Amino acid sequence: MTQAGEIKVMTSGAFKEAYQALVPEFERASGRKVATIQAPSIDMMKRLKGGETVDLVIMAGNSIDELVREGKIVPGSRADLARSGIGVAVRAGASRPDIGSVDALKRALLAAQSVTYSSGPSGVYLAGLFDRLGIAEALKHKVKQVKGGPVGPLLARGEAEIGFQQVSELLPVAGIDYVGPLPPEVQQITVFSAGLHVAAQEPEGAKSLVKFLTAPEAAPAIRKSGMEP
Repeated sequence: MTQAGEIKVMTSGAFKEAYQALVPEFERASGRKVATIQAPSIDMMKRLKGGETVDLVIMAGNSIDELVREGKIVPGSRADLARSGIGVAVRAGASRPDIGSVDALKRALLAAQSVTYSSGPSGVYLAGLFDRLGIAEALKHKVKQVKGGPVGPLLARGEAEIGFQQVSELLPVAGIDYVGPLPPEVQQITVFSAGLHVAAQEPEGAKSLVKFLTAPEAAPAIRKSGMEP
């Protein structure tokens, strides 16, 4: 339960690393406390549409736009925080597949024993990409979709051979090796944004946090996490 005056934030996993680095700095600089609820995007949408209230929501920009249309986020309050691409990873020490071109990526996927991706924005995109590449049917029996969680731990445990997720969600995971981003021709850049909840109890505090997260001084932490401000 949050104390009076705390800024209540609900955020998805992709912005987690940058967020965790920046929020303590904000708290020190502002004297305000931040209470954080982290949840998978799919759960966030369910909870927010179901009536849960916070001060600030951080997730993919298109989801923020959807919540505006649903009357949950203040129109015009969307603030873009970072851009993120999709990356590829394998278990630490495993052979790294060639993903330097679209054809190489297809070969790597077809050769893999198992493939994993999440139920977040990257997973939605990948399901469509595999279909466009004409390999969805061939991969169907070996795809493991992680419902509401990161794919890194699955790779680390050896439960999947090759995994896909936002770069920022792969880099901090122990026990995996980051191979690289998707080839440029098939890369999907997702913009992660903040939006003010219509029922925010601390709207000014939420706005001051957004200002802090979008300031030039926040850029190094965002880049270090694998995203671009």
